Amino acid sequence: MKHVLIIQGHPDREERHLCHALAEAYEDGATAAGHDIRELDVARLDFPLLRSEREWKNSPLAAALQHAQAGIAWAHHLVFFFPLWLGDIPALLRGFLEQVARPGFAFEEEEGNPFARKGLKGRSARIVVTTRMPTMAYRSYLRPHDRRSSERNILGLVGIAPVRQTLVGDVEHLGAAGRRRWLSKMKAFGRSAG
Repeated sequence: MKHVLIIQGHPDREERHLCHALAEAYEDGATAAGHDIRELDVARLDFPLLRSEREWKNSPLAAALQHAQAGIAWAHHLVFFFPLWLGDIPALLRGFLEQVARPGFAFEEEEGNPFARKGLKGRSARIVVTTRMPTMAYRSYLRPHDRRSSERNILGLVGIAPVRQTLVGDVEHLGAAGRRRWLSKMKAFGRSAG
């Protein structure tokens, strides 16, 4: 049994989107397999954006983010769901990650190396990205940048590995059968907590 933290990164808190259905399918599979699940909806958290290195290092963490850090510390596996916006991670989710990946939690400085001790080692992750563009266009034009940004520059920097990425492309043309197929895949990923 794994501790799994599902992080809903869709910034729209008013409407349900495919990201929400995919996260629920993942949770259903994980729960059925006996994994312990917690959820975090970034759009429902109240936190400021960081505006300086001084704030990042020294400002107090918002109460909602203390709860988020506790969930990340508890988890063996993190699953992120978000739409691709302007070729990258939505700003709200990026701001959330900047806030929770603070010195003393996500890493420790040692002998002048600010990232010498990675604080989130031993955790794995899956990133599930939805996009309107066809999968081939994403892989040809954006994936190298997006993959580096998400895997190496954010999660890998703090010790999370392996990081697997799932792309759900051309979402406006999935149709009922395509949607069912993706929900089934998410349940399978949830059962394996991978």
